[in-house]
Amino acid sequence: MLSKATPAPIRTAALFAACVVLLTACGGGTTNSSAAGGDKADGFPLTLKNCGRTVTVKAPPQRAVSVDQGSTEILLSLGLADRLAGTATWSDPVMKGLEKANKGVERISENRPSSEKVLDKEPDFLSASFASTLAKGGVAPREQFEKLGVPTYISPADCIGKDNSGGGDGARTAPLTMDSVYTEVRELSQVFGVPERGDALVKKLQARVAKATDGIDGSKASLLYWFSDSKAPYLAGCCGAPGVITRELGAKNVFDDTHDEWPQISWETVADRNPDVLVIGDLSRTMQTAESAEKKIEFLESNPVTRTMDAVKNRRYVLLSGQAMNPTIRTVEGLERVAAGLRDFGLAG
Repeated sequence: MLSKATPAPIRTAALFAACVVLLTACGGGTTNSSAAGGDKADGFPLTLKNCGRTVTVKAPPQRAVSVDQGSTEILLSLGLADRLAGTATWSDPVMKGLEKANKGVERISENRPSSEKVLDKEPDFLSASFASTLAKGGVAPREQFEKLGVPTYISPADCIGKDNSGGGDGARTAPLTMDSVYTEVRELSQVFGVPERGDALVKKLQARVAKATDGIDGSKASLLYWFSDSKAPYLAGCCGAPGVITRELGAKNVFDDTHDEWPQISWETVADRNPDVLVIGDLSRTMQTAESAEKKIEFLESNPVTRTMDAVKNRRYVLLSGQAMNPTIRTVEGLERVAAGLRDFGLAG
């Protein structure tokens, strides 16, 4: 689910030109510590294909900016806090275990930052979780940063098998798999010159998936995923990160008949489908109605349409962070929690 942040202004051509003069391509000349004295780092320049573009990184970044929380948490998990000049666009507290590393990184904006704020950090690399973040109406289009010598990278999970040309959060043309997330981990570790850390992180995530799904059969359970907003709720379609969780557990998403990533669906329709379990986003941001799990549950139990649903009457709720409902490394966290919920509710087989 995108952050639904207020679009940031796009930097003017004059300001970009000034940036070239004053910031020497806004950090494009920064070199890797292993390249001091003019020596090139092993494996660089590195070129890779990313979301329809060719990205070339001349040396491991030293002043990267990550403008989405999911991307930031991957970089922190790879032990790269000392190479992050800033982060932005947060919906949740940082992932457990990364609190200390995160404290040392400046948060330049809780929501999508302006391109001015990003360029003020003199970045030599820019990463994002969503194509819309680095597009018109977001921080700024990728090409504007690339003209300044700043390579950009977008999570493959937001473009592989996904159509972002329409409105909203896009639609899946093919079901998301964890392979897209693992690819992001490995590619970012290569960009920063620490591929062995990427391989190790992927192995840990794969082991957690195997443990969470061991012996579980959720075929008798129907699920609904609610990300945000009580007036026109954003609910998960078939094939994004919630789809990964649902398929791994053998369960059914009551809205698996829509390929939209996060369609807005009426509560009357929700009540009619009457899911067994409600998977609820527990967000710390305050951008829309009913962001926190507490507010969502308060709404569900007081609204005349929703309070008669079986899941509400039996309080079959599973609470997830927003990031666990997005295609990130925390999708594994979501899988673990939903699996535990199904076991607690006697719906695990």
